[in-house]
This record gives sequence, structure tokens and C-alpha cells, in this order.
Amino acid sequence: MATIELNKTNFEETINANGIVIVDFWAPWCGPCKSFGPVYESASEKYPDVVFAKVNTEEERELAGYFQIRSIPTLMIFREKVIVFSQPGAVPGAALDELVGKVKELDMEQVHKEVQAQQEQAQQEQAQQEQAQQVKS
Repeated sequence: MATIELNKTNFEETINANGIVIVDFWAPWCGPCKSFGPVYESASEKYPDVVFAKVNTEEERELAGYFQIRSIPTLMIFREKVIVFSQPGAVPGAALDELVGKVKELDMEQVHKEVQAQQEQAQQEQAQQEQAQQVKS
């Protein structure tokens, strides 16, 4: 499967409609991005069950900002709508193969439980901060 271009119009739909989506945040002027391109394209052919997508950070500044992309290329992997990997820098082909394998092996039930627990903890901390501010007022 060839890579697909993502933009703010189709990004969320692509993530929601697919089990595993690997996103390459890149720019046309970026040397490491250009050298990573063939490696990424080759991997997309090896794993037809995985969506390989690209976000041009020059054209999609809003998406790059939302995901706090500071360096390119940055590789981000979503599984069942959860970011399970995010790292700047070009990845060698063998390492990309290993990443795909590890993402496929993840116990997503456990990952979803951990995400839920983190969200609950963040809500509790926010409630405590709000209570502390009310006491100060």
C-alpha cells in the first residue's frame, strides 16, 4: 500500500477508521526527510494491514502545532486511536520493521486501561487545584 497524504480535513477520519496508522511528519526542504522517504515507502509496501501516512508540516502547520512537532522527520504511530510511539529523527528500515512488529504485539486492552487511569488522575489533580484556588479566594 502506498503512503497517503494527511491534512486537517482527513487526519481524524484516517486515525479513527484504521487500526494502526504510522504518520511521518516531514517537509520538502528537509534532507533527512528526503532520505527517509524511500525507507518509509518501502515499509508501506511490506505491511498492507498498516496505514502509512505523511503530513507535510509546511502545508499543515496547524496539525504540526497540535502535535507539537519540533523536529522533522518525526514518526508518530497510532493504534486504536492512541499514540503509542512518537520520536523525531529518521528511522533505519530494520528499526522501522521492529517498531511495526512491537506495535502489533501491544496489549491494547492494557494500553487503554493505562490511558484511562492517566486521564482520571489528571482530572483529580485539576479538581484539587480548583479547590485550592477556591480556598485561597
